[in-house]
Amino acid sequence: MLTKSLAAIVLSLATLVHCHYTFPALLVGGQSTGDWVNVRRTNNYNSNGPITDVSSADFRCYNSQGARSASTARVSAGSRIGFKANQGVYHQSVTNIYMARAPGDVSSWDGSGNVWFKVHEVPAVTNGGSSISFPAMNVDKYEFTIPSSLPSGQYLVRVENIAVHGASSFGGAQFYISCAQIEVTGGGNGNPGPLVAIPGVYTGREPGIMLNIYYPVPANYVMPGPAVWRG
Repeated sequence: MLTKSLAAIVLSLATLVHCHYTFPALLVGGQSTGDWVNVRRTNNYNSNGPITDVSSADFRCYNSQGARSASTARVSAGSRIGFKANQGVYHQSVTNIYMARAPGDVSSWDGSGNVWFKVHEVPAVTNGGSSISFPAMNVDKYEFTIPSSLPSGQYLVRVENIAVHGASSFGGAQFYISCAQIEVTGGGNGNPGPLVAIPGVYTGREPGIMLNIYYPVPANYVMPGPAVWRG
């Protein structure tokens, strides 16, 4: 019986890891720069487990247990970057990508304060209550174009995939988070905003974070967070 029980536990843990994911790689021009090279290694780099507490300091980059620093990739304003997951995104989910400009060397900066602005989002799609679909699901990467007017400098880039398959009660949403380090060159004189703090941007009770996606089917979906800054 003990052997069967241990086998069941191992199988359960293996299934759990398979269902979850991380975002270890930065994409530059469609090509991966390598796992945990330009992305700060997250606490869940082995377990793939999510974070659920939006007030935790780990909600920012989820890397309190690992080395904060990573290499900083040089990219040009107007170029295309993104994140690649270690496997396909398994859950019904939506995705936000935020950026924050470091006051100096990004490798030694923690990203605190009202410094984050949203640059990309992949929301759910609804049609008035008949169905809801999730374009952020069943893919393994999210990419966007850096606005050409973004000022040159060093930035943190944060991907946030919000799995809402169990989000009908408070704390049920699962967040899969990574932060990459980049240096933007050839930028402009844009003024990114609105600026928010992370943690602090969410309470966890937003209609796009705490919701039942099954019944009744939501008539619409409200993406959490500020508006996307497009330059």
